[in-house]
Amino acid sequence: MTENRPDPVCRGCGAGLTTPLVDLGDMPLVNEYPPLEAESPQARYPLKCWVCDGCQLVQVEEIVSPQEIFSDYAYFSSYSESWLDHSRRFAEEAQRQFGLGSSSLVVEIASNDGYLLKEFQAAGIPVLGVEPATNIAKLAVEAGIPTENRFFGREVAEELVARGKSADLLVGNNVIAHVPDLQDFVAGLAIVLKPGGVLSVEFPHLKSILQQLQFDTIYHEHFSYLSLHSLEPVLNAHGIELFDVVEIPTHGGSLRILGQRSDGPKRPEGAGLAKVRQDERDAGLDRMETYAGYTKDVETVLTSVRNFLAEAADEGRTVVGYGAAAKGTIMLNAAGATPEHVAYVVDRNPHKQDRYLPGTRIPIYSPDRIAETKPDYLLILAWNLRDEVMDQMSGIRDWGGRFVVPIPQVQVLD
Repeated sequence: MTENRPDPVCRGCGAGLTTPLVDLGDMPLVNEYPPLEAESPQARYPLKCWVCDGCQLVQVEEIVSPQEIFSDYAYFSSYSESWLDHSRRFAEEAQRQFGLGSSSLVVEIASNDGYLLKEFQAAGIPVLGVEPATNIAKLAVEAGIPTENRFFGREVAEELVARGKSADLLVGNNVIAHVPDLQDFVAGLAIVLKPGGVLSVEFPHLKSILQQLQFDTIYHEHFSYLSLHSLEPVLNAHGIELFDVVEIPTHGGSLRILGQRSDGPKRPEGAGLAKVRQDERDAGLDRMETYAGYTKDVETVLTSVRNFLAEAADEGRTVVGYGAAAKGTIMLNAAGATPEHVAYVVDRNPHKQDRYLPGTRIPIYSPDRIAETKPDYLLILAWNLRDEVMDQMSGIRDWGGRFVVPIPQVQVLD
């Protein structure tokens, strides 16, 4: 499957990729959950992450097509209360900051089940979602959110504009990292955005991925790992310029970039833009030596996870995981965990329950099972939701259960 492939090329600047950041070996698709009755092993694909010597864009190759990954998808945004709260606040702020009203149009790319657009719709603002996953788009439409079941890019953008669907606010939350053709995607953003409109894009910040050792954010459907340093030239090349950046805590540390078309009205530049540019320079994101030791640091984390799981098993203590998320799939597969190490994983998303965590044969159940089995340790695989999980599952302390967080190092918390 890996033979006779051409040498990888940077999707940002076109340079050949020669410098690996980390090689996680063969991994399953993180959102492909086999039913419990499944017997055959899942397919695995190489997961090697590169850093471009020219523009420092961190990326994986397109081993698996977006159509295979996203056409039927198991991630639903509505199952995280903290994410819904984040979305409500954003919708309220955007309405005030950008003067949105009944004559505006909010377009969201990768709109999932309509979790965000419904906030604008409730305020009387017209909305349109573009969502590639057929199963999720169907739910959004059933909930009354107009949704195009399409993979977004230049062609779709041109069709929308021809139908009079240009965006006053164009939103892309945690999607730009998921597109293999970055140039086509950004070109589409520039087309569908009105000359006076605002582009708001959120993505996990590469600085956090490096400094906090968030290697479990690396998986096949995340094609790019972004910094302002590597992304801004791509935006500029397609006629989009940034006017502000907001640092947000989601997904372990993310950026919300705010942009506008270069041929439209100019907004004053916010202080966040200069700050993040300087922070990235201080962190060395523009220098190749910054990336050199990542593989060693990742192995240190994995060793601590393996040691914790082995010691718990030797002591006869039960470990269960919370969050059948992509992060958890990468973490447990990379650590070589089996049901002997982690008895099961729980998740609030019913679409994941009574299935296996990809690649591990570890079953996924409802969180109700925790109170029934009273495990000794609850390993928070969705560590970005640590506070939310510890609040929801505080009852484990009643029987002496303890929380464990694996990133950036194993921590056992009372």
